[in-house]
This record gives sequence, C-alpha cells and structure tokens, in this order.
Amino acid sequence: MFKIFSFIERYRILHLSWIAFFVTFMVWFSFAPLATIVQQDLGLTPQQLKVIAICNLSLTIPARIVIGMILDRWGPRLTFAGVLIFAIVPCLITATAIDFPQLVWGSLMNGIMGAGFVVGVRMVAEWFPPKEIGTAQGIYGGWGNFGAAAAQILLPSVAVATASVVGGSVNWRGAIATIGILSVIYGVIYWCSVQDTPPGKTYRRPQRHGALEVTSRASFWAMTTLDLGLLLSLGLLTWPLTGINFLTHHQVILVWVTLAVLYGCQFYQSWQVNRELIGSLNPLATDFLKSDKRYPPSERYQFRQIALLALTYLTNFGSQITVISVLPTFFEQTFRLNPVSAGLVAASYPVLNLISRPSGGWISDRWRSRKWVMTLLSMGIGAGYLLMAGINASWSLPIAIAVTIFCAYFVQAGAGATFSIVPLIKHEITGQIAGSVGAYGNVGGVIYLTIYSSTNAQTLFITMGVLALICASLCGFFLQEPKNSFVDGE
Repeated sequence: MFKIFSFIERYRILHLSWIAFFVTFMVWFSFAPLATIVQQDLGLTPQQLKVIAICNLSLTIPARIVIGMILDRWGPRLTFAGVLIFAIVPCLITATAIDFPQLVWGSLMNGIMGAGFVVGVRMVAEWFPPKEIGTAQGIYGGWGNFGAAAAQILLPSVAVATASVVGGSVNWRGAIATIGILSVIYGVIYWCSVQDTPPGKTYRRPQRHGALEVTSRASFWAMTTLDLGLLLSLGLLTWPLTGINFLTHHQVILVWVTLAVLYGCQFYQSWQVNRELIGSLNPLATDFLKSDKRYPPSERYQFRQIALLALTYLTNFGSQITVISVLPTFFEQTFRLNPVSAGLVAASYPVLNLISRPSGGWISDRWRSRKWVMTLLSMGIGAGYLLMAGINASWSLPIAIAVTIFCAYFVQAGAGATFSIVPLIKHEITGQIAGSVGAYGNVGGVIYLTIYSSTNAQTLFITMGVLALICASLCGFFLQEPKNSFVDGE
C-alpha cells in the first residue's frame, strides 16, 4: 500500500493519470459552482440553469463511446493529451458568453471533457495486475473525481479574488478561462511524461474497429439495445429545451430524425464488425441472420456483464454527477447560504472521493468477491438517497452534511467497485467497454436531471434510491465473478 504514494514505475503513471482526470473534471464541472453568479450577470431564469446543467452531460454520452474506440486503437497517451488540450474550446466559449444560447453551446462542448475518464481506465489496466486493479482504478477514479470538489471549492474563490481585474464584479469569466489554459498546459506535460505500456509489454488492440466485437448473437442484440438506450437518452434533452422555447417543434423533429439516422449508422457498423457471427441483413439471403461461426471458450465474454455494470454505473456515478450539479443550489436555497458557502458545504459530497472510491476498489480486491461487494454497496446507495430525500430547512446543517457524506461514501465506493470489474472482462477492448459503461453513467445523469428539471430535489433523491435498490437485486442474482480476478499478471 505504501508504494502507492511513491512516484516510480507504475505508480508514476497512476499519479500522472489521475491528475489528468482531475483536470478534466475541474473543467467539466467549472460552471456549476458559478451558476448563480452567471445567472445574476446574464439574467438567466432558474429553468435555464437546469437546462445548462443537462446540456453539460449530454455529449459525454456519445463522446465516451467514441473516445473508447479511439483509445483502443491509438493508445491512452495520445488520447488523453488530446482531450486535455481540447478543453480550451468549451472554456473560451463559456468565458466569452453573452447570452443563454452561447452558454448552451459551451456546455454541450464541455460535456466532451467527461469522456477523459475512460482513457485512464485503460492506462491503469495496462500498468497494474488484476489482483491490484480495484485499488488502482479506485485511486485513479477517486482522486481524479476530486476535481469536481476542487472546482466547487476553488473557482468561486478565484472569481471573487480576481474581481478587481474586471472592475469590481465577480470574475467568473476569468476563472473558467484559467482552468482551460491550465488543462492545455497539462496536456502537453502528460504527452511528454507517460508511455502506453510498461517496457517489454505490447499494447493489445482489437482486431476490428468501429464497434464492439461480441462473441454471441444474443450479445449482439443486447449491444444494439444498449446503443438504442444511449440515443434515446439524448432525445430526452429535447423535452426541457422545448419547455423553455429553446427548440421549436420542427427542430425537435429534426433532432429525433438525426438520432434515428445515427442509430441506423451505429447498427450497421456493429453488424459490419460482427457480420461473420450474425449473418446477412438481407431478408432474401439464405444466410439471413444465420451463421455457423462460434468463438472458442477462451475468447468468449458475456455482454450481460457489461449491461449490468452499465446499470450499476448509472445508479452510482450517474447519481453522483447529478448531485454535484444540483447540490450547491439545493443547499443555498434550503439553508439560505451565499454561493461561496453553499459551494463549500456541497463539496462534502464529492470530497469523499479521495478515500471512498479507492476504498470501494480496495474492498473489491481484498474481499475476493467483486460481485457481492457491488451488490452490498448498491444497497447502501439506495438507503443513502432515501435518507437524503428527507433533508429540509428544519434540519440542522451539520446533520444534513452528515447524511450527505453517508450517502456519498456508498455512491463513490460503488463506482470504484464497478471499475474494479470493467478491465477484467476482455482486456483488448477495455476502452470500448469502459466507454459503454461510462456512457451509461451520463445516461443516468441526463435521466435524473430531466426528472429534477420538472419536479424537485426530494423526488430526485427518492427516484435514485429506489433504482439503486433494484440494481442491487439484479447484481445479486445475475452478476458473475470475472475470470482470473485476483491473479498477479494478465
């Protein structure tokens, strides 16, 4: 354990990677702690703030899939550096915004930064053996996720401290632009400081690119169903955007037609990668949906595992990013706090990532049963959110913070346990699997924030709690222990 705090060999790669993830999350969640300040400056409505929060999650869904494919083909060094350098684009769009539509475009582009997480999952998997993968992935995810808390703690203070630069008003534009510039600088540092694999190890790439290669026909149809869920979640964004007249009826139709075309293209690409297994798509062909190809047992994996992990990540990380987005405003309005104080109090939720997500991975490594760790942590998530649903103005602030921390531990430990399993399913497509599972974390964010946009925080917490309990039940019955989960080496 003490070697983890060194900066040599594989631990150097781990630390450089979680810092990269930390920076991408600071960029991704740079708007939330400044939301009420921007609202006053640009005259935004509360409904418009909710829409911006949803848009900030939307493009992360397809971005994680695409980044996963790029990652498996080109390696984590190039991919992570590219994501970090790209941060300057959404940061400058948001920092120069003069109206609501420009903030929406900045938030949409900013969502791509959430895909950076996928890259480090593959990088860490290359450098650490299966018996240590939970702890390493937990440290990577937990310490990197702390970037969200750092944004809540630091950015309002930076905006206030540099107010004199812009004539006395709170300098939210400078705070957002600064984090974008820092991301570019670290992107260059990362490129110059890491390697894709340890010396002597070959970077294993999938034989086919463009979609996930599955090993059974049932898995193919399950995969295409999972893809459909991703695009339908994007379609949900049209609802709140129509409610505030940001999109017209004809534009909504155009969005849905575009999503249908994208799904058709993705389905075709998935078939192209797996055509020898699935057979022809021509109804008149003799081999219509028929094939004699079978994968040997050593090459098979169950897509059901990916689907279950996607659901667990929806319930843990999906709820986490939702709460990070809404908690500052929730505490500010419930307990009548100023924006800086509300940001500091709300940081009690993500700040636990420093220990909770690593502990989830560590417990998964040590307990010798990743399945039951996942199940029990999901039960804790359900209980935690049902407790948070009771928070109101009659509560004392310390008790509300304590309940929030209790819930946060299980949510973040559950995310750590999820990604202690992901890299063990099929090594050479880890990026694509991580992309699919990670994307469903954002699907959860979109679903939960859509619920929040039309209800309230209490309804949101109840919904997240009930879904987590359902997830725990499914994991208990259907999740399987990966092969070679605890060996020293691949």
